[in-house]
Amino acid sequence: MVSIRVFEPALCCNTGVCGEDVDQALVSFSADLEFLISQGVDISRHNLANDTAAFIQNPVVANFIGAVGSEGLPLVLVDNVAVLTGRYPTREMLVRYAGLASAGAKTLPLATVPSQGCCGGPSSSCC
Repeated sequence: MVSIRVFEPALCCNTGVCGEDVDQALVSFSADLEFLISQGVDISRHNLANDTAAFIQNPVVANFIGAVGSEGLPLVLVDNVAVLTGRYPTREMLVRYAGLASAGAKTLPLATVPSQGCCGGPSSSCC
């Protein structure tokens, strides 16, 4: 099973869903995180304001912060490899990172090339 770790900028509370000016991206991400946890995914989030040790103890994160600074957060690691920076992943992305089928999440189909060739066939002049 993969491990997914999300390292977030300093937020006023653990979820970032507090105060008068609630960010919809954080609301959605919190729901998506709970969904993946309910599916048995090894996923966690770390807030720079109250979990600084997690940032220091992980060399990938420490190097990222040293090079980019906290402005590059959030940082998403899958099995300790950076897969996304600067924004929160969508549920579809998280499902893909976790290796889940669709597990009740809306997923986008992968793009495929038609079997008869590019743009509708070998005699097509669009390619």
